[in-house]
Amino acid sequence: MVFLSLLAISWIFLLIQYATASVTVYGLTGAIAPTDTASASTSAASPAYTGQAAFNTIVLTAPALPNPAPATQFGLQLQNSAQNVVGLSIQQSGAFYGFSIEMSVVTQVIGINSTFINPPFLNLMSLITQRAGRVNIRVGGNTQETAVLVDSLPDGLAIQKDKVDSSNPTETPTLIFTAEIIYMLANVSQLVNTKWYLGVPMNDTANLRLQIAEAAESILGNNLLGLQLGNEPDLYSGHGHRPPTYSPFDYFGEFSVVVQAIQDNSNIPIRNNLIAPSVATGPWIPEDVWNTGFIPAYTNSLGALAVEHYPDDNCAAAFPDAGFGPPKDPQTVFQNYLTHTSGINIVQPYLNSSLIAQQSGKPFLMFETNSASCGGFPGVSDSFGAALWALDYGLQMAYSNFSGALLHVGGADDTYNPFTPPPTNETGFHQWTIGPTFYSVLAMSETLGNTNTSQLVDLQANGNNEFTPAYAVYEGGSLARLALFNFITDPSGANDYTVSISIGGGDTGQPNGTPAQVSVKYLLAPSVAEKENITWAGQTLGAMFKADGRLQGSEQVQTVTCDQNANTCDVKVPAPGFALVFLTDNALQESNPQSTMTFSTSSVTRTINTATVDPAVLATSNGQNGQVRAGLGSTSKGSVNAARAAIIVPSIATLLALLAGLSILGVLSRTTS
Repeated sequence: MVFLSLLAISWIFLLIQYATASVTVYGLTGAIAPTDTASASTSAASPAYTGQAAFNTIVLTAPALPNPAPATQFGLQLQNSAQNVVGLSIQQSGAFYGFSIEMSVVTQVIGINSTFINPPFLNLMSLITQRAGRVNIRVGGNTQETAVLVDSLPDGLAIQKDKVDSSNPTETPTLIFTAEIIYMLANVSQLVNTKWYLGVPMNDTANLRLQIAEAAESILGNNLLGLQLGNEPDLYSGHGHRPPTYSPFDYFGEFSVVVQAIQDNSNIPIRNNLIAPSVATGPWIPEDVWNTGFIPAYTNSLGALAVEHYPDDNCAAAFPDAGFGPPKDPQTVFQNYLTHTSGINIVQPYLNSSLIAQQSGKPFLMFETNSASCGGFPGVSDSFGAALWALDYGLQMAYSNFSGALLHVGGADDTYNPFTPPPTNETGFHQWTIGPTFYSVLAMSETLGNTNTSQLVDLQANGNNEFTPAYAVYEGGSLARLALFNFITDPSGANDYTVSISIGGGDTGQPNGTPAQVSVKYLLAPSVAEKENITWAGQTLGAMFKADGRLQGSEQVQTVTCDQNANTCDVKVPAPGFALVFLTDNALQESNPQSTMTFSTSSVTRTINTATVDPAVLATSNGQNGQVRAGLGSTSKGSVNAARAAIIVPSIATLLALLAGLSILGVLSRTTS
């Protein structure tokens, strides 16, 4: 009992350290001092915001009305059967959009360790999985290249940052982490259907560190989608990680070294799940890599081909002394994101590569993307305009035969985050902040559905007007949904438009097929510049610092009566806004879960909101019990038995909760959404 008491006291002290220590947040300009940003207030006329970028209150001005304005009445004549449609995409999944979480912030975003997982994060992922069937997440980024997996860290930490050896312009820290991080990901998958991509460090191919691959395959099992090998290798030389002469052929050679090492490693049994080359389309284009013979040489090792891309950058503002030139004005660049042309132009350079991927039998992924690198533009990347842009961009990628895309999630100094936890020292009185682009992912999942049979076509609507794009979605071979955009902001309503939908009939050569009624969900905000007052089907995730990951309010699905005699159905799209039109009852039911699993946020460890994993759940994680996992032995050469250690921890955590008088068990409930 004395030993137990001493053990409990030591762990309680550790929890208090978690609760009271001020965690250094490394952002675009180095260490950022924690600040209470709730009281800050700025606008386009007063852009001097000095707090953490993720919580900026800069509101820009919506661009002026286009001249000439697009027509506000137009028709869409549609085929009911996919076999009559030219130019349809490959079949897509509702999980097309996922997330790329920078490895250095994983313990802020996902959880502290395998037994303390953030309920808001689980709630957000649950919203996606209930609609798409699952959610795909990559943990990596620049920080994966110098990450080191170790047996343990001081004070029981799961991850530790060290900026001493960091040398790239994005100022991402070198990371030291334990297998506890991978167990945390596995436990998330047990609670919410989440699949993972991880990255193998490639900063030193003469001294490879494959422990993360060994541990990932052992711990995550079939929840591991793939391992990225090389993160933006075309930027290696620019970041000082390779000589200036580093070329695609050099990458080809280094890739071979790692592939051979994996083949020779008996602790890495799955050897065909590598993701590459993940070029940033900077100094190199994907074809530069394809032309080395990369795909046929490594086809047996490759699970998917990938690229990474940001359409713009805010690096001059983030690094004023790094030679990026004068800072870009967010107000000026805002309009670049508010047309259909933006998504088309971003995707166009990859059309050849998507075709090559299909011919090679490989999925083609946009492995990391968002509105602008170096953290995004305040007032742009966190606006409703960015939500419309990301949704259109995602649908354009799906139409262009990408197989998935991951929106990047950074730290508190990034404005483009789909979601951001509060600063660590504010978790006692602030909740999460949901970025507008999370609504894009939510709407995207419902647009594509969960059957994995959706095919898209860009309708070039309204005379191919760039402000009013539209897509038709065919599911299981039949017309199921329409996605309608209006990028214009006009509070007068004069630029709301009405589209007259006709299915079959006319010159289609098919009988009239317009239904008696359709259902419509709207993604709405008063302006493209709006940051918080955003709703999806009448529900919101809450304002800054007020989100727990659950939708608030009652869902509003509009019913539109059609004129079957005229074979038309008129649907209105506000300016600005997005309308998802469900053309069948099955399409609506599939995208409209009756209930969503939620996780209580009343659970706290002092000032940190967390959910815990029940020991019984943890013991059977990955479909294996503790004894079976213990039999696997070490997850890496020379390491302790991480499997056994992870099974012990929850019991200690529960004991500490009782001793400290804390309620830390995450409560699962079902609520109608």
